[in-house]
Amino acid sequence: MNITKNIQILLQRMNVACEQNGRHLSDMRVCLATKDQTPERIAEAIKAGIHLCGENKVQELVPKVAALKDVEVVWHFIGHLQTNKVKDCISLIQCVQSVDRPSLVEELQKQCAAVNRHLDIYIEVNTSGEASKSGCKPEEVDALLELVGKQSRLHVRGFMTMGALSGSEKIVRRGFAQLREIRDAAIDRGLAPTNAFELSMGMSGDLEWAIAEGSTMIRVGSAVFGDR
Repeated sequence: MNITKNIQILLQRMNVACEQNGRHLSDMRVCLATKDQTPERIAEAIKAGIHLCGENKVQELVPKVAALKDVEVVWHFIGHLQTNKVKDCISLIQCVQSVDRPSLVEELQKQCAAVNRHLDIYIEVNTSGEASKSGCKPEEVDALLELVGKQSRLHVRGFMTMGALSGSEKIVRRGFAQLREIRDAAIDRGLAPTNAFELSMGMSGDLEWAIAEGSTMIRVGSAVFGDR
């Protein structure tokens, strides 16, 4: 599996999708989904030009950060984050994309204060309604943003969702469009700052649909590393 070639193919897919929707590839970012990948394979992808990595599990994040400490890389946490694991990763990550409940907001603030740092966050929203997916309900977003707004060390930079488990373009795009509408409404109403524009949505199988609906960041694993 040639990781460098896979990245070239991925960027071509993204560029075509951007051109079809009047967008520019330069407006997009790629987050490598590093779950179950070795530091060596991650390093190869970083060397090929992708320096943003997203990890799902704290127990995988800690050794990977240590192994790649001399590599230019930014780490985001993109999986369900248990409150009792926050202290183990708070010094290792630049952003938590999966903030979805008040208890996590409060624990992130507490642990940021303990190590005297600030943290970027995304609000994760379950736009598909699937019980298997994390994320707050769309109707819970406002209250969560209000709570985050009271925290001195947390800064909302965007929103995240996972596409519906469906082969229907209409169904999947509906969820992506809903996240865009949630972001726009939050900024318009002053619940989120104007720089909270990031939309982390789209993965290896549905990135074209996400780009069509305004994604600014895709999270990809298999498109780069191959199927696990």
